[in-house]
Amino acid sequence: MSEMVTLAADRRERAGKGAARQTRRAGRIPAVIYGNKLPPLMISLELQSFEKILRRKGFLSHLFDVTVDGTAHRVLPRDVQFDPVSDKPVHVDFLRVATDTRITVDVPCVFVNQDKSPGIKRGGVLNVVRYKIEMLCRADAIPEQITVDLAGADLGASIHISHIPLPEGVAPTITDRDFTVCTIAVPSGVKSDAAEGGEAAAEPAKA
Repeated sequence: MSEMVTLAADRRERAGKGAARQTRRAGRIPAVIYGNKLPPLMISLELQSFEKILRRKGFLSHLFDVTVDGTAHRVLPRDVQFDPVSDKPVHVDFLRVATDTRITVDVPCVFVNQDKSPGIKRGGVLNVVRYKIEMLCRADAIPEQITVDLAGADLGASIHISHIPLPEGVAPTITDRDFTVCTIAVPSGVKSDAAEGGEAAAEPAKA
């Protein structure tokens, strides 16, 4: 499960582009909390503190407790808008969630035991097809990562989603096929040697 992070926020009284620009000039980021059948709540976040959290891995799959006027709101980031020139965050959307809320979220894949893969030891290359997987799960049970174990994977192996143990209550949103997460690609040198060997075996013996 993802760790809980607390964010302090101030309430914003006014909406609109002018009010948002004024918020940014004050060193803060305009944001909004919406969903869970409650009215949207306009807030602002301190820029430097938020940027440190934004740089953390898997920001969009982490739950936050955003405190406003002493009240904590359990939320999940849904979108961050960036300035096209400075690349600074300029607006954040948060979705309110309850304990039993089921959501779709992108969970990063982590590939372990590469040193125990016979294929990689023989020169094979890890070919990652999916660096993250969209999962359906409860808001309070978002996995930190999906662990893909490469132990025993030989040259040409394909690891599908069905090969990967998932936490209870967590399932991929793609259900119509057993999709590939990664493969152990055969290096070109091995392919060339195999091809040359096949050609040599096919040549007729000379008298």
